[in-house]
Amino acid sequence: MKKAKLAFENGVVVEGINFGAEGETTGEVVFNTSLTGYQEAITDPSYKGQILIFTNPLIGNYGVNEEDIESRAPQVAGVVVYEISKLYSNWRATDSLENYLKKHGVVGISGVDTRFLVRQIREKGAMRGVISTIDLDDQSLITKARSVAEMNGLDLAISVTGNESYFFSKINEAKFFVVVYDFGVKFNIMRKLKNLGCNLLVVPANTSADHVLSLNPDGIVLSNGPGDPSALTYAVENIRKLIGKKPILGICLGHQLLGLAIGGKTYKMKFGHRGSNHPVKNLITGKIEITSQNHGFAIDPDSIKSTTAEVTHISLNDGTIEGMRLKDFPAFSVQYHPEASPGPHDSGYIFEEFVNLMKSWEV
Repeated sequence: MKKAKLAFENGVVVEGINFGAEGETTGEVVFNTSLTGYQEAITDPSYKGQILIFTNPLIGNYGVNEEDIESRAPQVAGVVVYEISKLYSNWRATDSLENYLKKHGVVGISGVDTRFLVRQIREKGAMRGVISTIDLDDQSLITKARSVAEMNGLDLAISVTGNESYFFSKINEAKFFVVVYDFGVKFNIMRKLKNLGCNLLVVPANTSADHVLSLNPDGIVLSNGPGDPSALTYAVENIRKLIGKKPILGICLGHQLLGLAIGGKTYKMKFGHRGSNHPVKNLITGKIEITSQNHGFAIDPDSIKSTTAEVTHISLNDGTIEGMRLKDFPAFSVQYHPEASPGPHDSGYIFEEFVNLMKSWEV
């Protein structure tokens, strides 16, 4: 078993055992509180540039498969677990998590006290870090961690978006034609819309508003994605031109970008929301939804008070804005993930609301 070390920028260094690929990787260190869904998390483009700690103590016990991925390959910079399962058991599994990470060059570290590491992040905030199997000198690793680029001001969407437009689905008798802005879109967002009868054209993050409007879609989806939303000035400008022209649904990063487009501001959270157990209150229905989330930025509520936006959902953990809609235009957004692969499924109605918005806009 090969040794590995994880270092935080604040000087914390822990030693563990390497799994997955050998080597060295850097990024912002964050944690996810989900009990299942490690494959979906690892392949979520919203984790680009981040080292992911799983709080669930045993990871890998049901292996991996080719059906549950959320993008074409792992997106995380590295993986940290308390224990990696050497055995896996599931009728759908095709490989072990360790082999999957090794195959894709993702460095992992196990055998570390993840409770201690998560406590560091909760107390001090998300920090830059490094995992290494080749450099085990504490001071050298701390220096490397402190040299990692800050997440503030970082446009990572451009590094995960596609280079060309492509059809995710093309149904012969589709009810709607939807353009999806790919800021780091998860496959399950598109699976959900496909199941509701939508043809989906996925376009790169920097596609102009004029080009999208020339396609004459029935609706537009602003996808999830990584990095600082305020760095995507080109996207904000395009969205501003699209508001009022077509029905719009924003998800996660897309929600933040819609907020910026109407004149709001975003801020970096202390350690963000990442997990599948976050309670959100729907202010319209009064119901509480258990949601899947993955974001480190949020919309400043004071910044949208003078806009046409109405807050529709709030987090019951810290009061952050989890959803909004525009009063004068057919556009709404949610901060959480309504596609919620692998779950929970409390918020799946969001896609039906988008379809209903496109129907009413047709009329």
